[in-house]
Amino acid sequence: MNIQTPQTDTESEARGNDHAGAFARFAADFRLDAVPAEVVAKAKLSLLDALGIAFASVGRDYAEAMARALAEVGGTGDCPVLGMDLRLAPRDAAHLNGTLVHGLDYDDTHSGAVVHTSASALPTALAAARASGADGAQLLSAFIIASEVSSRIGLAAGGGFHEQGYHPTGVVGTFGATLAAGYLHGLDEEALRDAQGIALSMAAGSMEFLQDGAWNKRQHPGWASVCGLSAVAMARAGFFGARSPYGGRYGLYALYTPDGRAIEWTVLDRDLGRRWEMTGIAFKPYPACHMTHAFADAVLAIADTHDIGADDVASIHALIAEGEVPVVCEPVANKQRPQNAYEAQFSLPYVMAATLSRGHFGLAELEADATNDPAILDLCSRTTYAVDPDSAYPTYYSGAVEVTTKDGRTLHHREQINRGAEDNPVPAEAVYDKFRANAGLRYDAARVARIIDAVDDLEGLGDVRDLEALVCGTG
Repeated sequence: MNIQTPQTDTESEARGNDHAGAFARFAADFRLDAVPAEVVAKAKLSLLDALGIAFASVGRDYAEAMARALAEVGGTGDCPVLGMDLRLAPRDAAHLNGTLVHGLDYDDTHSGAVVHTSASALPTALAAARASGADGAQLLSAFIIASEVSSRIGLAAGGGFHEQGYHPTGVVGTFGATLAAGYLHGLDEEALRDAQGIALSMAAGSMEFLQDGAWNKRQHPGWASVCGLSAVAMARAGFFGARSPYGGRYGLYALYTPDGRAIEWTVLDRDLGRRWEMTGIAFKPYPACHMTHAFADAVLAIADTHDIGADDVASIHALIAEGEVPVVCEPVANKQRPQNAYEAQFSLPYVMAATLSRGHFGLAELEADATNDPAILDLCSRTTYAVDPDSAYPTYYSGAVEVTTKDGRTLHHREQINRGAEDNPVPAEAVYDKFRANAGLRYDAARVARIIDAVDDLEGLGDVRDLEALVCGTG
């Protein structure tokens, strides 16, 4: 492993240029027929999963607020929105679509990068494919490009974005979106370099939402899509972008990760186009921060193995990786008594308590009757945590739980590899079932089946607008 500290010399700047050039060549030369069949199949599942979550978001308060805001700022347009009878300007539609995909925090995550890749890849691919007259194969190609680039940029940081207080999805998703949109618009290598350099000044995403369950994070992937589309439009018009967006003196890693942070530079372009990070993208079995999932499975395993319920439990103690603590364990008072559903999704105490109390954790556990349930909140107050020296984070989201029962027993269970990860995958049929459940909140079974068929045969789709007719609107 070649890990180096960010430099401020010309060697680092040259290295940054090389990475931007490698990504530019990857996008400019991309051929779907050169991608392994299993990677293409995984990409289709990710795309379908993202669509279903977007449908499930329609009508929720954050979605309606975002739709009103964007319509006020940009007016209506000709670009349709997922699951809604609404048309906006292309960038605004992408912004809203990204918010819909990510709003429930149910979307896939590259485990090592800690990046929700599909949430910015899908809206970008849809908007740019429509504008460029692309077919289904080109849309799928752009989706894979965005996912691959975002995963690698996040993976190279090794958790550094989180440490500095940035939400990686909003930051690195901007670059994946840029390369995807650039591919669909036919940019050459030089223009793709410009676009990445332009995007450097746009990438954003604060983790401050963790303090109060604010909605900021929900729109980060949509904003990344807006930035990518904008950077590509500027590059097409001849706007000159910074040459070293990644390794430069004021490049991405120098600014967005802690001083002296070790960056794994070789991850950015090692075997690019031959080794696929798409295989490291994990589907979410629960609508909550991925860092809580192994703990939900652990408490269910304890309950099932020992035939206990929430009423039998005196306390719950979790062992969790140090890097995950600021996200789902602190501040303790907020996590033990979340003030809203979004704060609950990033609360390890709440996810464990609600899962144990109800025997599962789904969208229903984010409704007010659950988040305000006195029994669940009382169990939340009886949870503690400690740092887990044996966690596999960030490669996997491990979770170890110790339950103390009211009759004095101490029960243990560890989930070292979270369910859905590359080495503990959920079966494809489980992803289809998840899609059917989410999409069924918006569309009837016949239409849901047609969407599945369209995505499964995306390479055979002659015009992306045929897909739009299925996934946008209510008619």
